[in-house]
Amino acid sequence: MTLTSPADVDVAVVGLGPAGRSLAGRCAAAGLTVTAVDLRPGRVWTPTYALWADELPWWLDDSVVAARVQAPQVWARTEHAVPRPYAVLDTAELQRSLALDGVRVIAGRATVVDRTRITLADGAVVRARHVVDARGLPPAPAVAQQTAYGVVVPRERALPALGPGGAWFMDWRPDNGAPAGEPPSFLYAIPLDADCVLLEETCLAARPALGPDQLRERLHARAASRGVELRPGDATETVRIALQGSGIPRLTRRRGAVRFGAGGALVHPCTGYSLGATLGLADPLARALAESRDPTALLWPRRAVAVEVLRRRGLAALVALGPEPTVEFFESFFTLPAPRQRAFLSLRDRPTAVAAAMWALFRAVPGPVRRSLARAVLP
Repeated sequence: MTLTSPADVDVAVVGLGPAGRSLAGRCAAAGLTVTAVDLRPGRVWTPTYALWADELPWWLDDSVVAARVQAPQVWARTEHAVPRPYAVLDTAELQRSLALDGVRVIAGRATVVDRTRITLADGAVVRARHVVDARGLPPAPAVAQQTAYGVVVPRERALPALGPGGAWFMDWRPDNGAPAGEPPSFLYAIPLDADCVLLEETCLAARPALGPDQLRERLHARAASRGVELRPGDATETVRIALQGSGIPRLTRRRGAVRFGAGGALVHPCTGYSLGATLGLADPLARALAESRDPTALLWPRRAVAVEVLRRRGLAALVALGPEPTVEFFESFFTLPAPRQRAFLSLRDRPTAVAAAMWALFRAVPGPVRRSLARAVLP
C-alpha cells in the first residue's frame, strides 16, 4: 500500500500511547483529517496514571478518575499534608475515553518520520501537512532515570502502610532497608479504586538508575516493617522513566516531525510526571495545527523554555544529593506555601514563579544542603 497524494491527511500521528491518542482525538474533534500509526494500536495499557486533579483537561470525562485524594500526605523529617487534590485514573477508562473516532489507524512500524511524511516498514508512505511523533522516549543508561517497583494489594491488607489521609504521595522514612550511601527511595502508596491500593517503592532520580530487584527488596523490607503482607499472587508494576533524555525542541531547532509527549521533553525532570502537561497541551496543539500556526512556538514559548532550564538544574541538584540531604530537601519543599509548591510542580509557562519557588526552597534548606545544591547547579 502506498499513498501518493501530496498530502493525504492534515495530521499524521506516530504512536498511540496517551500523548498520541489524546492529540489524534483532539485533532479529529477540530475537524482535521487524521491518520495514526502504531505497531500495536490495540494493545491494552497497564501502567498506573495519576495527576493533580486541577490538571485534568476540560474535554476529558470525569469517568476516567478512579480515586481522588483530597490532601495526599508526605513524610520527610515530619508529616505534611499537600493541600491539592490528587487524581488516580482508571487506566482502561482513560484508554477508552481517548477515543479515535474519525481517525484512520494503521498498524505498522514507522521506519522514517519526517516533517510531512512517514515511511513504514512495509514500504507504505503516509503524507500529511503535519507529522507528530508521539512514540515516547526509551530510557538510556547515560541519563537520569526514575524507577519504581510496586505491588497492588487489597485495601484492608494495605491499611498499616497508609497515612491518615489514605495515601502517601511520598514517604521517605528509612524503614526500607536501603544500604547506606545508595540512592534513596520513598514509598508511594495510593488507592487505585475503592478496593485496591498500589504500594510502590520509588527512586525519584538517579544516574545510574536503581533496578527493579533493588526496589523490590526495599519494598518488601518496608512492608514487613509495617506489618503488611505481600503475597506471591499480588499484581506488580515496574516503572522506568527517562528524566532528561531529549533536548528542548526550541533550542535544538528540530526540522523534522513535531515531538509530543515524553519524546517532546514534556516529562517534568524533577518528578517524572508528564500526563498532566501532555493532556493539557493536546487541545491547544490541535487548534494550532488546524490554524497552521507554528507548533513549536505553541509548545515551547520562551517562558516554557526558561522553566524547563530551571527544572533541569533542579534535576542536577536532586541527582547529586545523598540520602540524608534528599530528605532535608523535601522537608523544606513541603513547608513552602502551596502556591510555591504548585508553581514548581505544574506551571511550565511562569518562569518568575518557578524561580521564586526555587529561591524560597534554597533559602529554606539547611546550610549543608544549600551548599550541595549550589555545587550541583552552578557552573
